[in-house]
Amino acid sequence: MINRRTLFGTSAVIASFVTSLFKGRSAEAKANTNYIFKDVEKRGTRGRLERLPALDLESSQDFLTGFRNFVNRDMRKAAQERLANLMEERGLSADEDLSLDELLPMIENDHLIMGSVRGWVSNQQLTWKQVQDYFHAHADEYMAEMESADNSGPGSLELNPDMEIPEYTKHEIHIQPGGYVGDPFAGYINYYGVNNFYGGSNYDDEVQAAIAARVQVPRDGKPIKRILDLGCATGRLTFAMKDRFPYAEVWGIDVGGPMVRFAHTRGVDLGRDVNFAQRLAEDTKFPDNHFDLIISYIMFHEVTSEAQDKIIAEAKRILRPGGVFFPMDFLTGKQAPKSTAYRTFAIWQDHKFNGEPWRMEYASRDFGELVKKHGFETDESIRPARRGHGAIIGIKPA
Repeated sequence: MINRRTLFGTSAVIASFVTSLFKGRSAEAKANTNYIFKDVEKRGTRGRLERLPALDLESSQDFLTGFRNFVNRDMRKAAQERLANLMEERGLSADEDLSLDELLPMIENDHLIMGSVRGWVSNQQLTWKQVQDYFHAHADEYMAEMESADNSGPGSLELNPDMEIPEYTKHEIHIQPGGYVGDPFAGYINYYGVNNFYGGSNYDDEVQAAIAARVQVPRDGKPIKRILDLGCATGRLTFAMKDRFPYAEVWGIDVGGPMVRFAHTRGVDLGRDVNFAQRLAEDTKFPDNHFDLIISYIMFHEVTSEAQDKIIAEAKRILRPGGVFFPMDFLTGKQAPKSTAYRTFAIWQDHKFNGEPWRMEYASRDFGELVKKHGFETDESIRPARRGHGAIIGIKPA
């Protein structure tokens, strides 16, 4: 078994190992009819979902998904009621907002409220660990699967192992061990681990299909020829966009080489003609005025304010006049839900315990105004792409 402590224990080891794995890969891997895709599929599929390779692993993940639903529903409700009671004892209204300096001394030693946090964090840690342990223990066969897909099609893959990785992208997002850039199996780990996050409701990419159906398109009536998904991770929304626009050239880019490598492997398995590339959202390398539609999903709260500005500016550069920029993320500014003490606590909890170093910083900005500042014409009256996400579009002036 590969031991994470020895193999992935330092950033230097991680960088060296991942780079060595990617050395020699084609920058634009094309379908090669002489190359056989070595699909590892031990327990069949359920719709689009390739089932977890071992029954005991699937059973454990099913349990953790059920426990997460209990935490998010029952424990969270109890914590919310407890906070309301604590505020009432102090003569405060339950829907009143408090600063963190006022709030944290009230809750930091409360067993019920912090117990809900502990349950949520432990569930997340166990979810990642179980999946990561399995793929590390079977590293050879899954590495061979990705290697066989690298130069297979449909679609293409571009890996850039010598690319300078910005420091802000190296954190363990969602406390995923190794993050998106530091574990060669990050794509497998993320794909299966995130199924837990959706509470068992997204095994067949139903969430991404629903989001894709609500993506706003250019209003000038011109055909959609090229689409870009910024920060595509494992490509679930990228594939959904290809399904909606089958004749468009669809790209997904992400700083995480292991993420796009898995996405391409899954695309080969699904027979989806989608292009994936390891590139920076703030430096995409695409030409000016290239895309008709640029989307992103829950990416902007994962980056610094400086990176947000750079990414929006880059999106405007590579979008054609009249094209649509549709960043789907938590609602902020005038679109944000009413601020309450519990909402402040929930955002702080996400920031503090879930590998979200810029979550509070993002929440403090008016994202719609930020998009407008970069020269887009904005519309904030659209239907959200998903509840609480994506009610802003930017249109590049003609």
